Amino acid sequence: MSNSVTLIALRLFVRVATSGSFAEAARHFGLPASSVSRRIAGLEKALGHRLLYRHTRAVRLTEVGEGYLHQVREALESLDMASEQVSGAATHPQGLLRVNAPVAFGRLHVAPLLASFQALYPDIDIELTLTDAFVDPVQEGADIVIRIGALEDSSLVARELATQRFVACAAPGYLAAHGEPQSPDDLPAHNCLVYKGTRGVQPWFFRAASTTPFRVVEARGNLRSNNAESLVEAALQGQGIVLFPTWLLQQYLKAGSLVPVLNDWEAAGEPTLQGIHAIYPRIGFAPQRSAPSSSTFMIIHSP
Repeated sequence: MSNSVTLIALRLFVRVATSGSFAEAARHFGLPASSVSRRIAGLEKALGHRLLYRHTRAVRLTEVGEGYLHQVREALESLDMASEQVSGAATHPQGLLRVNAPVAFGRLHVAPLLASFQALYPDIDIELTLTDAFVDPVQEGADIVIRIGALEDSSLVARELATQRFVACAAPGYLAAHGEPQSPDDLPAHNCLVYKGTRGVQPWFFRAASTTPFRVVEARGNLRSNNAESLVEAALQGQGIVLFPTWLLQQYLKAGSLVPVLNDWEAAGEPTLQGIHAIYPRIGFAPQRSAPSSSTFMIIHSP
């Protein structure tokens, strides 16, 4: 490896790429902005590729830079985790861990794991907050936030837990009474139970193959709610068709109390809402209780 590819150069590159600012990276590491620019220029020279497009008011990644960022960030996280485990070998995790998650996901897939987690780490106190509202980890003082959907560019660290899959389904009784839709074009003739959150009514998207774009389908019915589990309960009672991710519907699909429809179509609540991430502030050298470790992520492992 060239001497220009140093650990500090890699950390500076990640900071500039995620914040979009040389000045912010310089402030974060306590370096002159000229030094940050010089080290990243040396990194680019060593690699033989431009990683960043530099503009007067903004910095953005090149195509090569995007791929390099993903690999470098994972490598740095692994290195930090290894260092943390070595430095904490003589101690044990302790302190307060603040976790924030969406209501349904938190109730179904986070809360059931807390007892076993705290049995392993009895000196960790957990403060679990369940809300579907947007939460900024820095402003709210959260250590880990589970975010479902598209992530905004920021200096926060994001670790993808899973890529969620959506399915449209209904109770057998509803399908026996009203028939099964054969294509998304049939949905306007059905009673669709629709989620309405802070961003308004959630549209339904379908596509015939992964190589074709999603198209929005009008979904209307006699019940809308900002609580997904209420709509699932209505579907179980035979009131209509719902469209939700499998992590919410899995137990009912397995039991047969809800039946998938439109199986030849790929469904989505919104094309940008596919990922489930854990996000947390980039902490650097901090007490072990504050830095999310591999053990911490056990409690938010997606199904």
